[in-house]
Amino acid sequence: MLRLHGIMGRADDRAYARQLHALEHRGGIELLFVPPADAGRKRFRLTTDRGTDCAVSLDRDEELVDGALLHLDADRAIIVRFGEQQVWRLKARDDASALKLGWHAGNLHWRVRFEGDHLVVLLDAPIDTYRARIRPLLDAGEVVERDHV
Repeated sequence: MLRLHGIMGRADDRAYARQLHALEHRGGIELLFVPPADAGRKRFRLTTDRGTDCAVSLDRDEELVDGALLHLDADRAIIVRFGEQQVWRLKARDDASALKLGWHAGNLHWRVRFEGDHLVVLLDAPIDTYRARIRPLLDAGEVVERDHV
C-alpha cells in the first residue's frame, strides 16, 4: 500500500509539465478514479488504474479536485480523476486489422487492456479525440466499436 498525504499540486501546473510529459511517454502516469461519493472525504483507500493500492489522507484545509497531483517521483505520478474510468471497447475484423489497431494504440500511447478478443481503451480525453486517430480503420470496417462506457 502506498500512503499519500496531501496534494502536491495540479497535473496542469507548469512546474510539473516536463516531468509529467516524460512519465507519460514511459507509461508512468497512474490515475486514481475517485467516485463522487468519496470526493469530499479526507481519508480513503482506492486502487489506481494500474493496480497501485493507495491510502490517501488530506489535511482539513485541502480540497480534492479533478487533476490533483498526489504523488510524483522519477518513476510515476498519481493523478486524481473524478468519476468512473471511461472505456472504449474495440474489436478488429481480422488479424491484419488487429495488428494495425495495436500499432496505432501503442504509437499513440493509449492506455489499454485486453478482454478476450477486444481491445479496451482507457479514455483520458473525449472519445471523439480517439476516434479521429483511427478514423480510416473505423470507416473501412477494419475495427468495430463495441461500446463506450
